[in-house]
Amino acid sequence: MIEKRERERERDRERERERERERERKREREREREREREIKMLGLRTES
Repeated sequence: MIEKRERERERDRERERERERERERKREREREREREREIKMLGLRTES
């Protein structure tokens, strides 16, 4: 009985870590997009 609950808790922790990694990847993509946008804006400013 106890072992089953322990395994379920372990799975929950594993899922939580997976969600955390997914959020981190999403934030990383957002930062990347933001950087590209800034570079594009700088490029437009220097051209004109």
